Amino acid sequence: MTDKLTGAAGRAYVADAIRQALRSGDLVPGQRLVELDLAEAYGTTRGAVREALQDLAAEDIVEIVPRRGARIRAVSVEEAVQITECRSALEQLCARKAAGRASEEQRAELRRIGADMRQAVADGAWDAYSALNQRLHELVIEAGGQEVARRQLERLNGPMVRFQFRLALRPGRPAQSLPQHLAIIDAVTGADPEAAARAVAAHLDDVVEQLRVSAERTPAPRV
Repeated sequence: MTDKLTGAAGRAYVADAIRQALRSGDLVPGQRLVELDLAEAYGTTRGAVREALQDLAAEDIVEIVPRRGARIRAVSVEEAVQITECRSALEQLCARKAAGRASEEQRAELRRIGADMRQAVADGAWDAYSALNQRLHELVIEAGGQEVARRQLERLNGPMVRFQFRLALRPGRPAQSLPQHLAIIDAVTGADPEAAARAVAAHLDDVVEQLRVSAERTPAPRV
């Protein structure tokens, strides 16, 4: 590329590209991030890369070590469990509010997501299921209209990108989580705040359990 992305556009592009690379496994916890290499790979200036890394460090996705540069921050399973517990409290609040506040358009989209999730499980379309999972949680948070909770969840979810993606693609996991997601959808679209909160709590309690099972099966990452 001769025209490199600069400024806010370059900064946002690099940050999004690194998040996606972390989801896909192209970047792994502990991996060094070299400004020049990233600038060449993403067609941006080093300044845009530096600013993006600072943004990701603020989200706890990247850590910047003095005189050693930046690297993908490793999140322990215990930290992932604690993040999920905090996320549960906030998402229960959002689901409770969404059940009372969601618009008809949002309720209709939730129903479509539920139908598409069923089809994705039937087809074995795990990437599609993972994307629908992400959109479901985003939509419940949007419908709740709790801006402070939304900002806090955005920050909490940053370091969890890789955990969430790997868990969603684990064999058998989509079929296991589908009834949990459908329960959230039914409660929100049925305007039942307490049922919505209970459904979110049950789902994220199961995520915590799956994280702990994963810890027993997988050796701790080297950093």
